[in-house]
Amino acid sequence: MRTISILLFSFLFTTLSIAQNDAKQLLNEVSDKVKKYDNIQIDFKYNLNNTKENVNQETRGNVSLSGDKYVLEMLGIKRIFDGEKIYTIVPEDEEVTISKFDPNADEEITPSKMLSFYENGYSSKMDIIQDVKGRKIQYIELTPIHNDNEIKKILLGIDVQTKHIYKLIQIDNNDTKYTITVQAFKSNQPLPENMFHFDTKKYEQEGYYINDLD
Repeated sequence: MRTISILLFSFLFTTLSIAQNDAKQLLNEVSDKVKKYDNIQIDFKYNLNNTKENVNQETRGNVSLSGDKYVLEMLGIKRIFDGEKIYTIVPEDEEVTISKFDPNADEEITPSKMLSFYENGYSSKMDIIQDVKGRKIQYIELTPIHNDNEIKKILLGIDVQTKHIYKLIQIDNNDTKYTITVQAFKSNQPLPENMFHFDTKKYEQEGYYINDLD
Protein backbone atom coordinates (compact mmCIF):
# COMPACT_ATOMS: atom_id res chain seq x y z
CA MET A 1 0.00 0.00 0.00
CA ARG A 2 1.56 3.33 -1.07
CA THR A 3 1.07 6.49 0.98
CA ILE A 4 -0.23 9.18 -1.36
CA SER A 5 -1.65 11.43 1.34
CA ILE A 6 -2.67 11.10 4.97
CA LEU A 7 -6.35 11.19 4.00
CA LEU A 8 -6.03 8.53 1.30
CA PHE A 9 -3.88 6.34 3.55
CA SER A 10 -6.50 6.52 6.30
CA PHE A 11 -9.24 5.58 3.83
CA LEU A 12 -7.32 2.61 2.45
CA PHE A 13 -6.35 1.38 5.92
CA THR A 14 -9.96 1.55 7.12
CA THR A 15 -11.21 -0.27 4.00
CA LEU A 16 -8.59 -3.03 4.42
CA SER A 17 -9.47 -3.46 8.10
CA ILE A 18 -13.15 -3.87 7.26
CA ALA A 19 -12.30 -6.46 4.58
CA GLN A 20 -10.14 -8.41 7.03
CA ASN A 21 -12.89 -8.37 9.68
CA ASP A 22 -15.49 -9.53 7.15
CA ALA A 23 -13.18 -12.31 5.97
CA LYS A 24 -12.50 -13.47 9.52
CA GLN A 25 -16.19 -13.44 10.36
CA LEU A 26 -17.06 -15.55 7.31
CA LEU A 27 -14.26 -18.02 8.08
CA ASN A 28 -15.53 -18.33 11.65
CA GLU A 29 -19.04 -19.06 10.38
CA VAL A 30 -17.67 -21.81 8.12
CA SER A 31 -15.62 -23.30 10.96
CA ASP A 32 -18.50 -23.21 13.45
CA LYS A 33 -20.84 -24.95 11.02
CA VAL A 34 -18.36 -27.70 10.10
CA LYS A 35 -17.62 -28.49 13.76
CA LYS A 36 -21.29 -29.27 14.35
CA TYR A 37 -21.24 -32.20 11.91
CA ASP A 38 -20.56 -35.71 13.17
CA ASN A 39 -19.05 -36.61 9.80
CA ILE A 40 -18.65 -35.27 6.28
CA GLN A 41 -18.39 -36.97 2.89
CA ILE A 42 -17.00 -35.06 -0.07
CA ASP A 43 -16.59 -35.90 -3.75
CA PHE A 44 -14.09 -33.57 -5.37
CA LYS A 45 -12.13 -32.71 -8.49
CA TYR A 46 -8.39 -32.19 -8.09
CA ASN A 47 -6.15 -30.27 -10.49
CA LEU A 48 -2.38 -29.68 -10.42
CA ASN A 49 -1.07 -27.01 -12.78
CA ASN A 50 2.34 -25.47 -13.44
CA THR A 51 2.55 -23.55 -16.71
CA LYS A 52 6.34 -23.10 -16.45
CA GLU A 53 6.87 -26.85 -16.30
CA ASN A 54 4.03 -27.52 -18.76
CA VAL A 55 2.27 -29.75 -16.22
CA ASN A 56 -1.49 -30.05 -15.98
CA GLN A 57 -3.01 -33.06 -14.21
CA GLU A 58 -6.62 -33.58 -13.25
CA THR A 59 -8.34 -36.35 -11.34
CA ARG A 60 -11.29 -37.02 -9.07
CA GLY A 61 -11.49 -38.39 -5.57
CA ASN A 62 -13.56 -38.68 -2.45
CA VAL A 63 -12.99 -38.35 1.25
CA SER A 64 -14.92 -39.24 4.41
CA LEU A 65 -14.08 -37.30 7.57
CA SER A 66 -15.04 -37.64 11.21
CA GLY A 67 -13.11 -35.39 13.55
CA ASP A 68 -9.42 -35.82 12.67
CA LYS A 69 -9.98 -39.26 11.16
CA TYR A 70 -10.39 -39.69 7.42
CA VAL A 71 -10.47 -42.09 4.49
CA LEU A 72 -9.21 -40.60 1.23
CA GLU A 73 -9.37 -42.27 -2.19
CA MET A 74 -7.61 -40.68 -5.16
CA LEU A 75 -5.43 -41.80 -8.09
CA GLY A 76 -6.12 -45.44 -7.26
CA ILE A 77 -4.64 -45.02 -3.78
CA LYS A 78 -6.52 -45.30 -0.51
CA ARG A 79 -5.33 -43.51 2.61
CA ILE A 80 -6.72 -44.13 6.08
CA PHE A 81 -5.97 -42.04 9.14
CA ASP A 82 -7.29 -43.55 12.37
CA GLY A 83 -6.22 -40.64 14.56
CA GLU A 84 -2.74 -42.01 15.25
CA LYS A 85 -1.36 -43.74 12.16
CA ILE A 86 -1.63 -43.22 8.41
CA TYR A 87 -2.17 -46.28 6.22
CA THR A 88 -1.40 -45.76 2.53
CA ILE A 89 -2.79 -48.62 0.44
CA VAL A 90 -1.57 -49.05 -3.15
CA PRO A 91 -3.48 -51.94 -4.81
CA GLU A 92 -1.39 -51.73 -8.00
CA ASP A 93 1.77 -52.56 -6.04
CA GLU A 94 -0.02 -54.70 -3.44
CA GLU A 95 1.68 -52.66 -0.75
CA VAL A 96 0.63 -50.88 2.43
CA THR A 97 2.82 -48.25 4.10
CA ILE A 98 2.14 -47.51 7.76
CA SER A 99 3.49 -44.30 9.28
CA LYS A 100 2.84 -42.40 12.46
CA PHE A 101 1.21 -39.01 12.07
CA ASP A 102 3.31 -36.09 13.29
CA PRO A 103 1.20 -32.90 13.38
CA ASN A 104 4.30 -30.75 13.85
CA ALA A 105 6.08 -32.13 10.79
CA ASP A 106 3.03 -32.29 8.51
CA GLU A 107 2.68 -28.90 6.81
CA GLU A 108 0.39 -30.11 4.06
CA ILE A 109 -3.29 -29.33 4.00
CA THR A 110 -4.46 -32.84 4.80
CA PRO A 111 -8.12 -33.89 4.43
CA SER A 112 -8.69 -33.47 8.15
CA LYS A 113 -7.23 -29.97 7.96
CA MET A 114 -8.99 -28.87 4.78
CA LEU A 115 -11.99 -27.42 6.58
CA SER A 116 -10.10 -25.78 9.43
CA PHE A 117 -6.45 -25.15 8.41
CA TYR A 118 -7.08 -21.42 7.99
CA GLU A 119 -7.79 -20.89 11.69
CA ASN A 120 -4.10 -20.38 12.50
CA GLY A 121 -1.04 -19.11 10.65
CA TYR A 122 -2.77 -17.06 7.95
CA SER A 123 -3.86 -13.47 7.45
CA SER A 124 -7.10 -13.12 5.50
CA LYS A 125 -8.93 -10.63 3.32
CA MET A 126 -11.94 -10.65 1.03
CA ASP A 127 -11.30 -11.35 -2.66
CA ILE A 128 -13.70 -11.64 -5.62
CA ILE A 129 -17.22 -13.05 -5.55
CA GLN A 130 -18.40 -15.34 -8.38
CA ASP A 131 -21.76 -16.66 -9.55
CA VAL A 132 -21.51 -20.43 -10.06
CA LYS A 133 -24.75 -21.88 -11.39
CA GLY A 134 -26.80 -19.52 -9.27
CA ARG A 135 -24.61 -19.93 -6.19
CA LYS A 136 -22.70 -16.97 -4.79
CA ILE A 137 -19.10 -18.02 -4.10
CA GLN A 138 -17.12 -15.56 -2.00
CA TYR A 139 -13.36 -15.97 -2.23
CA ILE A 140 -11.05 -15.17 0.66
CA GLU A 141 -7.33 -14.72 0.12
CA LEU A 142 -5.16 -16.31 2.78
CA THR A 143 -1.49 -15.40 3.12
CA PRO A 144 0.92 -17.32 5.40
CA ILE A 145 2.14 -15.23 8.32
CA HIS A 146 5.56 -16.91 8.37
CA ASN A 147 7.91 -16.14 5.48
CA ASP A 148 9.45 -19.64 5.46
CA ASN A 149 6.16 -21.23 4.37
CA GLU A 150 6.30 -22.91 0.94
CA ILE A 151 2.79 -21.66 0.22
CA LYS A 152 2.55 -18.24 -1.48
CA LYS A 153 -1.18 -17.84 -0.98
CA ILE A 154 -4.49 -19.68 -0.83
CA LEU A 155 -7.84 -18.71 -2.26
CA LEU A 156 -10.76 -20.22 -0.40
CA GLY A 157 -14.12 -20.13 -2.20
CA ILE A 158 -17.08 -20.26 0.20
CA ASP A 159 -20.74 -20.77 -0.68
CA VAL A 160 -22.34 -17.70 0.92
CA GLN A 161 -25.66 -19.45 1.54
CA THR A 162 -24.55 -22.84 2.89
CA LYS A 163 -21.28 -21.62 4.48
CA HIS A 164 -19.54 -24.65 2.96
CA ILE A 165 -16.17 -24.58 1.21
CA TYR A 166 -16.69 -24.92 -2.54
CA LYS A 167 -13.16 -24.48 -3.84
CA LEU A 168 -9.60 -24.33 -2.51
CA ILE A 169 -6.79 -22.96 -4.66
CA GLN A 170 -3.26 -23.25 -3.26
CA ILE A 171 -0.38 -21.48 -5.02
CA ASP A 172 3.15 -22.43 -3.99
CA ASN A 173 6.29 -20.33 -4.25
CA ASN A 174 7.28 -22.22 -7.41
CA ASP A 175 3.94 -21.16 -8.95
CA THR A 176 2.48 -24.66 -8.83
CA LYS A 177 -1.27 -24.34 -8.38
CA TYR A 178 -3.37 -27.01 -6.67
CA THR A 179 -7.14 -26.73 -7.02
CA ILE A 180 -9.75 -28.76 -5.15
CA THR A 181 -13.34 -28.25 -6.28
CA VAL A 182 -16.13 -29.83 -4.25
CA GLN A 183 -18.55 -31.75 -6.47
CA ALA A 184 -20.79 -33.18 -3.74
CA PHE A 185 -21.04 -32.50 0.00
CA LYS A 186 -22.92 -34.69 2.51
CA SER A 187 -22.97 -34.50 6.28
CA ASN A 188 -24.04 -36.74 9.18
CA GLN A 189 -24.25 -39.89 7.06
CA PRO A 190 -24.51 -43.39 8.59
CA LEU A 191 -20.94 -44.76 8.47
CA PRO A 192 -19.70 -48.31 9.19
CA GLU A 193 -18.22 -48.68 12.68
CA ASN A 194 -14.90 -49.84 11.21
CA MET A 195 -14.77 -47.05 8.60
CA PHE A 196 -11.48 -45.63 9.91
CA HIS A 197 -9.96 -48.93 11.05
CA PHE A 198 -7.20 -50.67 9.12
CA ASP A 199 -7.39 -54.48 9.10
CA THR A 200 -3.77 -55.66 8.88
CA LYS A 201 -4.68 -59.37 8.72
CA LYS A 202 -7.01 -58.83 5.78
CA TYR A 203 -4.27 -57.30 3.63
CA GLU A 204 -1.67 -59.83 4.75
CA GLN A 205 -3.99 -62.62 3.67
CA GLU A 206 -4.43 -60.93 0.31
CA GLY A 207 -0.65 -60.98 -0.18
CA TYR A 208 0.09 -57.30 0.40
CA TYR A 209 3.53 -56.25 1.57
CA ILE A 210 3.18 -54.33 4.85
CA ASN A 211 5.84 -51.64 5.12
CA ASP A 212 5.58 -50.49 8.74
CA LEU A 213 7.62 -47.32 9.25
CA ASP A 214 6.30 -46.65 12.74
